[in-house]
Amino acid sequence: MIWTLAVRHLLVRRLRALVLLTGFAIGVAVMIVLLSVGEAMLAQSRDVALVGGGEVTVLPAGVDVEALRTGGVSGMFFGIDRARFVVRQLLGGPRQADIVRVVSPVIENKLLYLEARGRVVPVRAGGELPGRAAAVGAAARVVAGRWADGPADSAWVAPTAQQLYDELDRFHLPPGRDSTWGEWHYFNVVLSPGEWWYVTYLVGGDIRGGRWGGQLLVTHRRPDGGHERFEARFPATAVRFDTARADLALGGNSVEQRDGRYRLRGTATGATGTVTLDLEVRPLPNRYFPPAELRGDDVLSGYVVPGLAADASGRICRAGKCVALANVPAYHDHNWGVWRDVTWEWGAARGTVLSLLYGGVLTARDRAAPNGTPFFLALADSLGTRQVLRFGTVRYEGSRAVPGSEARAPERFTFLAAREADTARVHVEVLAVQATRSGAGGYARWFLQMRGRFALEGRIGGEVVRDAGEGFFETYVPAMPR
Repeated sequence: MIWTLAVRHLLVRRLRALVLLTGFAIGVAVMIVLLSVGEAMLAQSRDVALVGGGEVTVLPAGVDVEALRTGGVSGMFFGIDRARFVVRQLLGGPRQADIVRVVSPVIENKLLYLEARGRVVPVRAGGELPGRAAAVGAAARVVAGRWADGPADSAWVAPTAQQLYDELDRFHLPPGRDSTWGEWHYFNVVLSPGEWWYVTYLVGGDIRGGRWGGQLLVTHRRPDGGHERFEARFPATAVRFDTARADLALGGNSVEQRDGRYRLRGTATGATGTVTLDLEVRPLPNRYFPPAELRGDDVLSGYVVPGLAADASGRICRAGKCVALANVPAYHDHNWGVWRDVTWEWGAARGTVLSLLYGGVLTARDRAAPNGTPFFLALADSLGTRQVLRFGTVRYEGSRAVPGSEARAPERFTFLAAREADTARVHVEVLAVQATRSGAGGYARWFLQMRGRFALEGRIGGEVVRDAGEGFFETYVPAMPR
């Protein structure tokens, strides 16, 4: 009887029946979706690749939530570059102290391959810092023994000054035999608006093959605008460098780093006599740029800036006359690698509040790229790195003669860097130039070392930023054949 009434109702009230059936179908579909979502959430909550603590999960750019379900977190190539720098400055540094209580880095179920007794076995491995994991509510359940931070764990997130600069600034062994390998400490020290010094402690040559040595190179820019060059050379037997810290000895000349302070000693000779250095360079807190390495077919370029802004004290003696320095502006970086057919753009400057660093290595392919090359611009202040932006080209303008050479240098240059909504425009007026003839880039070029006055304006993190100051800048320009 019921079925008869239902069928007759459907035939008599067709439109009403269609509406009712449609509503019922939608209700069933919604229920199926909700049950599916609930089941997926339950499965994800039990997934070892998603277990963790805290309130925010930070992943590399381009990794989405769906990637977590397809092996993103536990994938073989998943990682965050320069994770220590991210934890110490970008996320857990003093700039975010008012909103970030603790940062807990973790590697969860990394795919590794273990080779033992001729067999290769795939394994899953993970790692975290016990104290940080406990602070975000993700402490491991210990059934026996003790699980707490060790010395290496503490050094990972909160190193002492000695540990930090040992980690940042150390020497390297070349990956193979190569006579073009070079590695050096570079310092510049500004005595006055018209006088400064470039100091380079260099190791180079075929180190693994035994044919190598060291050099101390010193250039003095006099107040009258002239330049003096001094040099000292050393065989391999007189060179000692340390792959665990910044220490380097070239005979009786040396660089030593202790508790974040660099002690420079050196004596070199030039056409105008002898110069002797005895300096202490102290990087300002938080103003450093982490190690980065670029690898290509014929390029291995490593770079780190332990002292983006620093102070120098001590004395420099030249021709028997000594000048005492007390907390004058200084800068320090460290380079290593091999460069064939390579040039670069580079600059470092110090303003009232901000320190800026920009650069990029150019191969022949990069120089031919129609849309320019992705350079970086890093801005730092007393709280650490504020932002890292990108730009493609440097616009040089004007032409000025370089005293003592046939080179022509720009009078000014500008570039505009951006990262999402953040932008920064940098304008530099060139004040002084030193030119050195070079074969870099596959043909004759002039390598220009410039001193300039910069002005920066833009918007970072929603705030308008403006600053000005002076710095050192480098580029290459073509040279006419002799």
